[in-house]
Amino acid sequence: MEQFVEFAGNHALLVGAFVAVAAALVWNLVAESGGKDAVDPLGATALINHEEAVVLDVRSMAEFKDGHIVNAINVPLNGLGNNLKQLEKHRNRPIVAVCRSGSRSGAACSLLRKHGFENVKNLRGGMLAWQSANLPVKRK
Repeated sequence: MEQFVEFAGNHALLVGAFVAVAAALVWNLVAESGGKDAVDPLGATALINHEEAVVLDVRSMAEFKDGHIVNAINVPLNGLGNNLKQLEKHRNRPIVAVCRSGSRSGAACSLLRKHGFENVKNLRGGMLAWQSANLPVKRK
């Protein structure tokens, strides 16, 4: 312990950078998982089957065509703010946002909440987790 304190005293900038990177990494892991408003693939299927959830795929059109969840609506994240009218009719239903890994869809969830959509869930792990769970994927 004594050596650690001595090292930290001699290399304060290095230790500070390490702490900052570690904090950013932890923040990213917590934010990516979506916190309490994230669902795993099985939770998403339950929402889709029992609560008629809408699946919003925020990946690019090319990614969407490579494979997507059946009946998903594709609105790429970069155009989501301009296409909220397309989702207005689904305002009272649960919305499950999906991307490749769960980070873009987390941003989409935040945007939707800012515009008054209350029941928005992020698919934790995105399409990678969906496919890992061997759930159906539609290819166009």
